[in-house]
Amino acid sequence: MTETAFHIQGAERSACWLVTCDHATNHVPDWINGGDLGLPPADMARHIAYDPGALGVSEALARLLDAPLISTNFSRLVIDPNRGETDPTLLMKLYDGTIIPANRHADAAEKLRRLERLHRPYHKALETLAARRENSVICAIHSFTPQLRGRPPRPWQVGILSDPRDRRLAEPLIEALRARHIPTGDNEPYKGHLAGDSIDCHALQTGRLNILIELRQDLIQTRAQQEEWAATLAPLLQQSLDCCQNQR
Repeated sequence: MTETAFHIQGAERSACWLVTCDHATNHVPDWINGGDLGLPPADMARHIAYDPGALGVSEALARLLDAPLISTNFSRLVIDPNRGETDPTLLMKLYDGTIIPANRHADAAEKLRRLERLHRPYHKALETLAARRENSVICAIHSFTPQLRGRPPRPWQVGILSDPRDRRLAEPLIEALRARHIPTGDNEPYKGHLAGDSIDCHALQTGRLNILIELRQDLIQTRAQQEEWAATLAPLLQQSLDCCQNQR
């Protein structure tokens, strides 16, 4: 049986929201080096392999928003679904100081194999879900490390990433989070989006409303924490969407 590249939960849910989780898991398919990238378990549990806590938040948030959820079923180290096909970081051989043994000798043919079996099926399914209604709104959930090696601690609890081309949801959401005294980064700890990434392909290029939320990993380690953050975010997201719609 062919292993699926993605999972969909709540396909029948009726809201305009579509929740995505690009970096949901550290799973390595069996057909790639026997399901082992050659890294120790400690490295596969790090942010280099996936976004810890993001899937749990995504699942809870999708339920609260009555939205479908699509999540990947492969590690970002296998091939990064949040990168365009021509992005040089699509298939990483060195990440945050760690060499990825099973990727060291991956050539163009291996990259194409992973694209065809994982990356492209995921994006095809994501686009099909997004196209189910004319007013789909994409909400991408990610997580970030509290501190990078040799860097100061990151002060934000949540980061809202947006592209200058479309800040319709970002601005009211940032305002709402800060009104609750939640330390919120505006394009922090990362800047906006990359050409060809998921939001670019499925929202910016199509004109769909969108938001990308980064949550600090130490705050979403347990199921209770994940559900608490989802409960905080859901009404603020809906409030922000209402604000956008009222301005039209």
